[in-house]
Amino acid sequence: MSQPRSLATEGLTKAFGGVVALDGATVTFRHGQVNALIGPNGSGKTTFFNCVTGMIRPDAGRTTYRGQEITRRSPHAIARAGIGRTFQLCRVFPRMSALDNVLAAVRPHGLAGSLRGAHTRAEVDRARAWLTRLGIEHLAGSEARTMSWGQQKLLELAGVLMSDPETVLLDEPAGGVNPALLDRIGSLVRELNAEGRTFVIVEHNMDLVMSVSDHIVVFDRGRPIAEGPPSLIRSDERVLGAYLGV
Repeated sequence: MSQPRSLATEGLTKAFGGVVALDGATVTFRHGQVNALIGPNGSGKTTFFNCVTGMIRPDAGRTTYRGQEITRRSPHAIARAGIGRTFQLCRVFPRMSALDNVLAAVRPHGLAGSLRGAHTRAEVDRARAWLTRLGIEHLAGSEARTMSWGQQKLLELAGVLMSDPETVLLDEPAGGVNPALLDRIGSLVRELNAEGRTFVIVEHNMDLVMSVSDHIVVFDRGRPIAEGPPSLIRSDERVLGAYLGV
């Protein structure tokens, strides 16, 4: 039985033509912890995120959050329910400043409001505070396209956090990020988790996964094959078989 406030799926299934990306995936992520979702390429991790956040509709199964079904809700409705997410490829507005990118995440104004400058002083101050928290406040006036890939990852995360989600889904936060920024991302995850945010992280960098995670779920061929703390997952024969083909 899942915890009332946890993010959980039951029998989540999605096929693209003849390719089954999710095969009846039933998962419960632990509320208040840093969860990781790992698995080899093509195991269904990003498709799982897309189904959970309303980006695509599953063929079968259901997703619940805080005890309420969210399977058929729109991405905006799911975000309002308290779930934020980043993407493998950063979703930022390249010709907008870092500050305006973060402000664009504030509802009900959104992008149109940002273009009109329709934000309160409190919102601007909060956006600047997130830029400072993530270590990129010096880039507040710079266009996003002039920032490094790692800085854009931090900028995208700042926008997600601006909407104050209780649960944050990170899709490969370490991809293309230099070691210094990677350490910063790991520290931020632990700090924000200590402040009450739940995380679910899809990631291939096992050093990051093992250092920040409390609970790990392993996918293979569209469904979970193992779960548990890092100490158990790193030596699980099913996990080694999925990654190494043994």
